[in-house]
Amino acid sequence: MKIAQVAPLHESVPPKLYGGTERIVHYLTEALIDEGHEVTLFASGDSNTRASLEAIVPKALRLDERIVEPLASHLLMFDRVTEMAARFDVIHFHTDYLHFPIFRRCLVPHLTTFHGRLDIPDLQPIFKAFSEFPVVSISDFQRHPVEKANWIGTVYHGLPEDLYTFQPQPDNYLAFLGRISPEKRPDRAIEIAINAGIPLKIAAKVDRADRDYYLEKIRPLLDHPLVEFLGEVNEPEKNELLGRARALLFPIDWPEPFGLVMIEALACGTPVIAFGNGSVPEVLHHGKTGFIVDTMEQAIAAVEKIDAIDRLGCRKEFENRFSARLMARNYVELYLQLVEGRMSSELPGVHRSGRCQIESRHEARKAS
Repeated sequence: MKIAQVAPLHESVPPKLYGGTERIVHYLTEALIDEGHEVTLFASGDSNTRASLEAIVPKALRLDERIVEPLASHLLMFDRVTEMAARFDVIHFHTDYLHFPIFRRCLVPHLTTFHGRLDIPDLQPIFKAFSEFPVVSISDFQRHPVEKANWIGTVYHGLPEDLYTFQPQPDNYLAFLGRISPEKRPDRAIEIAINAGIPLKIAAKVDRADRDYYLEKIRPLLDHPLVEFLGEVNEPEKNELLGRARALLFPIDWPEPFGLVMIEALACGTPVIAFGNGSVPEVLHHGKTGFIVDTMEQAIAAVEKIDAIDRLGCRKEFENRFSARLMARNYVELYLQLVEGRMSSELPGVHRSGRCQIESRHEARKAS
């Protein structure tokens, strides 16, 4: 198949450091190529891919201090996609809902994966107005706030099987990996580790929006002798951090739509102690790949039991459920269903002459 992957421009594909969506787009793109498909990636120019790269901006917007309005770059990207759309069998968007108005009448089969939370009231009118758009969830839980959307499937995130190294024997520390933010609850991780008497290594990004939270709530906690703050880490450093940890702490306090770091830990053979919010019960098997807890007392008790979890079993769970190869094959099933016209009467086929055919709503009303 000829497949277009349309990525956000905030980070490169893959990202240099933090960036979950762009990392998944990279793994999916490369796995599709391994499966024999022809892939074009719309992304920033500093992306690294075997696909045909359509560079919209020279480098990731987050790294370009000259960029003031990121929406402008994304609109230029969508225009480029419409110009090239007739070349593709299917177009796969990872840009939330930004492209919806532009591609409403595009006859080339397309689908959109949502990578973030959907329990925001402002999103309800979007899903109602664009109810015909085929959309994909990254967990069944993610769908709950907008169950009436045109969901065509759930595809769990996947990682290359050789990306992380299985570590059968850990060192004596716990790990926290992600963002320093109120919903990720690094304060809980620190409290768990201190009460368990085990060192904690924190590898995390501090976004500008969370800077005050970091300075006021978290920075004072980092002076404890059991706590080590590493800042952001790259892939090799992440492999080492997760693989040698006795457990990953995932004490979230929000409706996490997936939680990529959980499967990164499982790929290393490292069990996870997580609060049971969002998609956590879909990703983890309690007592098999870690422990799902509801209270701090349960989390601290779980640390004492963590060595009973079979690390090889964690790795096998990753291989069976969360590989990039499986993710790509699951998406290809959805692509084929769209191309064959089984999913939506709004997408009757592939228009192959010139620019993507987009019919205005006014013209559609006149025709009807």
